[in-house]
Amino acid sequence: MIRRTILLLAFSITSLFAGETEARLVELNAYWSEVSRTVNEGDFEGYRATCHPDGVLISGTKSTCYPLADALKKWQSEFDDTKAGKIKASVEFRFARRWGSPATAHETGMFCYTATDADGGSKTAYIFLEALLVKKDGKWLILMENQMSEGTIEDWHKLLPAPSE
Repeated sequence: MIRRTILLLAFSITSLFAGETEARLVELNAYWSEVSRTVNEGDFEGYRATCHPDGVLISGTKSTCYPLADALKKWQSEFDDTKAGKIKASVEFRFARRWGSPATAHETGMFCYTATDADGGSKTAYIFLEALLVKKDGKWLILMENQMSEGTIEDWHKLLPAPSE
């Protein structure tokens, strides 16, 4: 009887965690879809709203680390050019590992950023990504974005696409 109770309790806890994980991943997939939307549309304010005010950007490719707010200042002109139709920009995400709790997430994978200028010249970057997110007032915000290193299209294809919302 005790063994059966322990097994039922273990199953219940496992089911609870599985439900939490599934709900978190649905929310995070929606978060990353929103990030993609803001980049695609040049919606700078929408993008800024996905970032924690105390967020940090780490660039392994440049060996730098600074407030995400400073990065946003640098990126705003690209958002403005996208919104004005001067360039086309897009970003997609794929993940290798997604850990977390109902209020925290640590995700590793890659993003693929493509920018096309007015003359049709296109540049694509595959970047290995580590992201730390927190959920505040029911909303996911990126607290740390670590653009670890450049990758290749082959690296990109090794990761499964995140389900779209």
